[in-house]
Amino acid sequence: MRTYLDHLTVERGLSANTLTSYRRDLERYLATLAGAGIGDLASVGAGVVEAHLARLRSGDDDHPPLAVSSAARAASAVRGLHRFALREGLAGADPSRDVRPPKPPRRLPRALPVDDVVRLLETAGPVAVTGAEAPLALRDRALLEFLYGTGARISEAVGAAVDDVDPDEGTVLLHGKGGRTRLVPVGGYAVEALRAYLVRARPGLAAAGRGTPAVFLNARGGPLSRQGAWTILRRAAERAGLPVDGPAAVSPHTLRHSYATHLLDGGADVRVVQELLGHASVTTTQVYTLVTVERLREVYATAHPRAHG
Repeated sequence: MRTYLDHLTVERGLSANTLTSYRRDLERYLATLAGAGIGDLASVGAGVVEAHLARLRSGDDDHPPLAVSSAARAASAVRGLHRFALREGLAGADPSRDVRPPKPPRRLPRALPVDDVVRLLETAGPVAVTGAEAPLALRDRALLEFLYGTGARISEAVGAAVDDVDPDEGTVLLHGKGGRTRLVPVGGYAVEALRAYLVRARPGLAAAGRGTPAVFLNARGGPLSRQGAWTILRRAAERAGLPVDGPAAVSPHTLRHSYATHLLDGGADVRVVQELLGHASVTTTQVYTLVTVERLREVYATAHPRAHG
């Protein structure tokens, strides 16, 4: 298992968060094998794999049932381990080959209307804000504008370094999944907010820390965490009167979904949006085209005189 995780780290470049999840999934799987008296992967049969995956969904005395998405990720980890063992000659067969993982339901991403996005962004205050609270207010406005203006994942935003941002060119280099990087344009509003933050707020925040290249800093001068960025977004959503709980809650991915949906609504090609989002496959991006089709259907149903029989 350790060798496989090393392979994912070095050869596949998976993120630290994904590796942590895979390690947890595989440790649970190895506990299942140990409980069955199985000491090596070559002795595992398809029935053992199927029983383990079924138990993930049903739960047991020590673990609650996993959601379909979490069970699918755990199945991917288990199948990957067996494929790796076969490829490395540690087993003569792959018992997971014909085991079908649970398929997560296809959920359409939820995007905010443009007016709601603008209201959310403006809750942090204008870029001309002054006073004792200005540094954090400028940071919050820059972060929110950055997320919506680039479509960055929350991890990409907090992982961005000062040298990655070029306000003069209006671009930023984002470091995405699998070690992939992409250069994306930054909109004028986001550039203005970033300039104000980098010039008037970040130096003061950085003086309280030990020196970090991260663009977005916390009040102690250290790099802003994903949890810290989520809290900033949640506070902004509450002030904007947007939901922060339940299925319609605004989440860190909401601005990314809105970015993609609004680009497609404005006529952007799906392949261009794929590149901007950093999706490895256009299939992942195409889910946003379904969102725009649903919106067109709603408009048609309410506007066309013969839409209803």
